[in-house]
Amino acid sequence: MVSKDELKSRIFKLQKVMQEDRIGGALIVQRADLFYFSGTGQNAHLFIPAEGEPALIVKKSMIRAEQESNLENIVPFEGWDKLKALIAESLPEGSKIGLETDVLPANLYFRYQKLLDGFTMTDISKTIRSIRAVKSGYELGLMLEAAVISESVFNRARKVIREGMSEVELAGQLELHARTMGHQGAVRMRGFNQELYYGHIMAGENAAAISFFDGPTGGAGLNPSFPQGAGADIIRPNEPILVDFVSILGGYMVDQTRIFCLGEPPIHLQEAYNIAVLIRNNLAEMGEPGVLAGALYDRAEEMAYTAGLGNHFMGYVEKVSFVGHGVGLELDELPVIARGLDIPLEEGMVFALEPKFIFPGEGVVGIEDTFVVESNRLKQLTTFSDQLQIL
Repeated sequence: MVSKDELKSRIFKLQKVMQEDRIGGALIVQRADLFYFSGTGQNAHLFIPAEGEPALIVKKSMIRAEQESNLENIVPFEGWDKLKALIAESLPEGSKIGLETDVLPANLYFRYQKLLDGFTMTDISKTIRSIRAVKSGYELGLMLEAAVISESVFNRARKVIREGMSEVELAGQLELHARTMGHQGAVRMRGFNQELYYGHIMAGENAAAISFFDGPTGGAGLNPSFPQGAGADIIRPNEPILVDFVSILGGYMVDQTRIFCLGEPPIHLQEAYNIAVLIRNNLAEMGEPGVLAGALYDRAEEMAYTAGLGNHFMGYVEKVSFVGHGVGLELDELPVIARGLDIPLEEGMVFALEPKFIFPGEGVVGIEDTFVVESNRLKQLTTFSDQLQIL
């Protein structure tokens, strides 16, 4: 269970911003946000007034919500009119109510708008995401435990990769290993229509296949309905095997990538891998509170072009303009280490740095690790050797 003090601290931060922005309260329904502020992922509304105690209004399961949440005011959902009455008792008519409009379905938004016709709807998603971007000691503890799972998965990869196995067979073996260590399975993403299953485990040409996924790698997948990730292709000697794996414990995730190969890959791919490691190390040295996220991206891109690899950096024909992303309860949290993003790093932010190079017809090389911003540096949370894993 998330402790009462941990929940109070999170709620206090949101209430402080709402008071500054003259927002009367927030109505939270998205599961990751709901869990963050209530400690339960049950089907519920969480109403947090700018002042006073929050109310968790539960549709299903009330029994589990009471077992899982340390909030004091947990009540059953007894209809939309009762929900409106509860809010009206807490706020004067005309008050602003914050909603997660970045993820809220339009039909549900219109329902709230009609139901709460005496109030003004406003977006509170950016505030929530900014609060969630800075992790507490409790959250960091879970992410360090997730990093233990991650290291074990990569050690497992060294043992099971063999010539002739398919990508999906390798993925299945690593996913099974992670599950036995407590991995929850689902990798949450906030972006609309973005989805992921454990990560991207692909080899050779398939790893360089372009897909809808908002990242540098895609993969063909097994069919057009889920066109990304591991496919049925056979792993062959001397081609890079991308193991990009998200490990999760207690809801909190870390993201890590290493490259394996049965025998040595072509020398230009080895050289590109070494440049990716240098970029990661350089960004880790630059990162500290106050440094702009966009400055880290600019440095990474500069190093890639200086090495003559700019055309392959973070994509080939269809590139992405970031080299890192926040992680926590979701894989696409703030901050994003992206071009032009003038967001300063703050102590406690956690993000993955993933400089990668894509070579169409040959594969992907790169590295990824998860870091936390400390008072004067970035501290690496994920472990495992930086070396290209030649088996």
